[in-house]
Amino acid sequence: MFKRALLLALVLPLQFPAVALAADVLAPRIQVTGSGTATVAPDMALLSLTVTREAATAREALDANNQAMAAVIAEMRDAGIAERDLQTSGFSITPRYVYPKQDSDRPEPPRIVGYEVSNSLALRIRDLTRVGPLLDRSVSLGVNQGGNVTFTNDDPSAALTKARKDAVAEALAKAATLAEAAHVGVGRILEITETTSAPGPEPLLRKMAMEASAVPVATGENSYTVTVSVTFAIEQ
Repeated sequence: MFKRALLLALVLPLQFPAVALAADVLAPRIQVTGSGTATVAPDMALLSLTVTREAATAREALDANNQAMAAVIAEMRDAGIAERDLQTSGFSITPRYVYPKQDSDRPEPPRIVGYEVSNSLALRIRDLTRVGPLLDRSVSLGVNQGGNVTFTNDDPSAALTKARKDAVAEALAKAATLAEAAHVGVGRILEITETTSAPGPEPLLRKMAMEASAVPVATGENSYTVTVSVTFAIEQ
């Protein structure tokens, strides 16, 4: 008898939290979403510059590419771009093939007719007035591919905080309106989740001609949006 009573004493407290949790899950609730957006001028540009060279041999293509990219990196350093803002983002050596017309009796395999070497440099430019001039200069030094210039912010936390506050305020207002219309009260918050969207890459360049003149650049503003989903208990 004592053992049975002890077992019940141990089991019942463990069951009560589960019962309370089930009650929370099944309780009437209001679920709403709210969104907030904050805009801020960008203070940094992320840039990708690529040098591509082709030659009959891999060695010749690599040497030509190395020479051009070394000049680009040296120019960026001379322009005041810090080492922490320069990073090789991609490198490849790719054979170029020719595919002979196939004869069903004597098929020929593809032949290598040359090589392409590609080297990409990612950099951060913190003085936006220099984006256009640096693009121009990089083309003159041998950059022949590029793109995905992104104007961003080094620290967007203030904008995100404002967007979060606006999103929660909108959710609270929606919940109050729904509760008033249904003649119930808004209870405690049961759950809050959020999703955040930040500015994405804006393709500025795809293929850059060797004879390109000044590159016009418009920085605009960045919009940071936060969406929250808030679940409230209902007070009857």
